Amino acid sequence: MTMHPRAGTPADAADLVNIPRLMSAYFQLRPDPARTEQQVVFGTSGHRGCALDGSFNELHIRAICQAVAEYRTGRGLDGPLFLAMDTHALSEAAWGTALEVLVANGLEVRVQQGRGYTPTPVVSHAILNHNRGRTQALADGIVITPSHNPPRDGGIKYNGPDGGPAAADATRWIQDRANALIAAGGAGIASVPFAEALGRAVQLDYVEAYVAELGEVVDMAAIREAGIRIGIDPLGGAGLAYWPRIAERYGLDITVVNPRQDPTFSFMTLDHDGQIRMDCSSPYCMANLLALKEEFDIACGNDPDYDRHGIVDRDGLMDPNHYLAVCIHYLFTHRPRWPATLAVGKTLVSSSLIDRVATHLGRSLMEVPVGFKWYVQSLVDGRLGFVGEESAGASFLRLDGEVWSTDKDGFIPSLLAAEILAVTGQTPHQYYERLVAELGRPVYRRLDAPASLAQKKVLAGLKRDDVEAETLAGDPIVAILTRAPGNGAEIGGLKVVTEQGWFAARPSGTEQVYKIYAESFRDQAHLERLIAEARQLVSDTFARAGV
Repeated sequence: MTMHPRAGTPADAADLVNIPRLMSAYFQLRPDPARTEQQVVFGTSGHRGCALDGSFNELHIRAICQAVAEYRTGRGLDGPLFLAMDTHALSEAAWGTALEVLVANGLEVRVQQGRGYTPTPVVSHAILNHNRGRTQALADGIVITPSHNPPRDGGIKYNGPDGGPAAADATRWIQDRANALIAAGGAGIASVPFAEALGRAVQLDYVEAYVAELGEVVDMAAIREAGIRIGIDPLGGAGLAYWPRIAERYGLDITVVNPRQDPTFSFMTLDHDGQIRMDCSSPYCMANLLALKEEFDIACGNDPDYDRHGIVDRDGLMDPNHYLAVCIHYLFTHRPRWPATLAVGKTLVSSSLIDRVATHLGRSLMEVPVGFKWYVQSLVDGRLGFVGEESAGASFLRLDGEVWSTDKDGFIPSLLAAEILAVTGQTPHQYYERLVAELGRPVYRRLDAPASLAQKKVLAGLKRDDVEAETLAGDPIVAILTRAPGNGAEIGGLKVVTEQGWFAARPSGTEQVYKIYAESFRDQAHLERLIAEARQLVSDTFARAGV
């Protein structure tokens, strides 16, 4: 991975997106339905693009929301829809567009009072609470967010009545219907003026409803009694308003170190590639909070829609995979009311240390493809206690073993770090060191490589027999996976496993790259060899396909 010379340094004026131009493009440019890159494409969690590129414009949002309304009607969903937005500039515009279309279709749309910002996990929590015990008038939701991605981006995702990211059949239907509406020039899309739509929306205090129940999932009393000093950098995101309410309700020592919300995110430090990106798992993006690590016992950062977490203690920023392993071990040994049958959920590109932790605990492991949607039903059914993915997303059950959220929740892993310190006296880094001393120390890396649309299609369609190698980095291959062991779903790429390491390669759903994930339980040199052989294997595959 090439490192930008200014990675980790403050953004300057030249790095900032031109917000007036971005917003003008949202309303003025219309997508060309014949161009693939300007069509609606739902990746692992939603559609993402940029107004300046013609891939996230007003017509996109109108078409997607009309499609959602029609999808609901076709499936008999007639309850309220929870509508949320994060703090990206395009989110504000798209939220208004969405409201106009959804209300025009006769939906009861519930929004944060005062047009406030609402995190993704809060919507999941609200859907689950509304639907608990119901068989009719079921709720669902839409979150306007491009997650941790740069300020120029926009995004939208649909969460079904189970509270989690919609399944592939739903997003495929919505995607195809939206593209048909765009191709028809918007004919068939209902809309009312914004003032009317806002007047008909139901105003809620999402903040209070969520904060009031946090004590049911994290041991707030332990944190309070231990006097844990918590520092929070919301990274300009939708959770800013929540932390003072959490501190007040539970008597916690919480300091918000950066209360700014700015659509240019000018307060950020640059990521590894020189981009402004609100990635709380990146030490370059978290440089401001890392500079304050000595001032707090635990410090946390979250991305704009609060579905990711970044954990800082005095040893620095926790690697996301490392923290997932810590959370799993702690939770399954400190939640006495959880059923003994609960399993651990991980994506197949997350660390194999999680496998070792699960085995050590005597718990089953459910390994699924990338995307939180694969966990949803098992969380609802009470089969999984903790679920996570290597990009710093996780959720887990309430103290009594009931479901909390079925989407990634950045708040609860952040607060759990403080609980771990309060209960065990160990920081997350110290807890991790105890784990690896017993279970082995992994070395892990994720990187991107350029890939055309044709190459991405080839990679997504790989079969086991397409891999001719019998060894990887000097070790016999013990598994070649194109389907996830936990549910048999296609992974959209492949994973090659040996006893001492593995790699996975899969195409990005939204960018012209493919992603390589690799892990060694030997050393850095072994990891580099894994990555080199992974690149070569993928290149050979492209060559055989003529792309």
